[in-house]
Amino acid sequence: MTTRYEFGVDVDAVQAIDFHAHVQLDSCGHHALDGVSLAAVEKYFKSDDNQSPTVDDVADYYRARNIAAVVFTVDATSAMAHPPNSVEEIAEGAARNNDILIPFGSVDPLQDKAAVRRARMLVADYGVRGFKFHPSMQNFAPNDRRFYPLYEALVEMGVPALFHTGQTGIGAGLPGGNGIKLRYSDPMLLDDIAADFPELTIVMAHPAVPWVDSQISIATHKANVYIDLSGWSPKYFPPQLVRAINGPLRRKALFGSDSPVIHVDRWMKDFAELTIKPEVEPLLFKANACDVLRIAQR
Repeated sequence: MTTRYEFGVDVDAVQAIDFHAHVQLDSCGHHALDGVSLAAVEKYFKSDDNQSPTVDDVADYYRARNIAAVVFTVDATSAMAHPPNSVEEIAEGAARNNDILIPFGSVDPLQDKAAVRRARMLVADYGVRGFKFHPSMQNFAPNDRRFYPLYEALVEMGVPALFHTGQTGIGAGLPGGNGIKLRYSDPMLLDDIAADFPELTIVMAHPAVPWVDSQISIATHKANVYIDLSGWSPKYFPPQLVRAINGPLRRKALFGSDSPVIHVDRWMKDFAELTIKPEVEPLLFKANACDVLRIAQR
């Protein structure tokens, strides 16, 4: 019997909400990435510790830090010829740990109508609270109208879409980038979607190097677009992004780590070195995420 996720996080009690955490391994031992891609990611991020957490590992890690986390994997079956670890298991694991985890689903956009059906099922039967897309890894141009029925379904279900933007560690350093095309993660492609679907909340994952200026412009211009700050140590944030976080993006920026490739402790330590206005930090760490997730704070 399916265990459906019900939101159980005490948002007033947790220290923060990490909007970007990966679950890499399922109970069958299946990893989100094939061996070649995983090795490239580990080399790119200089990772030497656990890169294969299960959903319960992730819950224990965040519970110990009193931080809630949005968790997901990426379904790039068609493009990568490698099925993801179980999305359903992530959702059920989040239901089991609903005091600290918030599950997002993932579908393979290249599966067209099947992707739409699967998205509806993951919301209706498993209670996922949003969807993660990685256009470069999934090999699709997100503004192609072929995928508009999928966005229409997300609007109908009232859930946000989280899109990878900018550089990626997937395929990094491999010949031809292992076939990964960075242009699919240009945030300007998401500007089309934001304009055509004003009721769809869109989160652009990561500082979108080399398109950070475009990203800032889109998030400033479109009320339904946000940025999560995962995937880069804050000490490497472009200075114009830091200025924007303190100014026009103060209600648009979300804390995110990209755990396990960048751990929360490292992100927090490096973030503390930035000059961020005290009144902005509560927005970045929690209030803005509550807006995206449609969660009320007291």
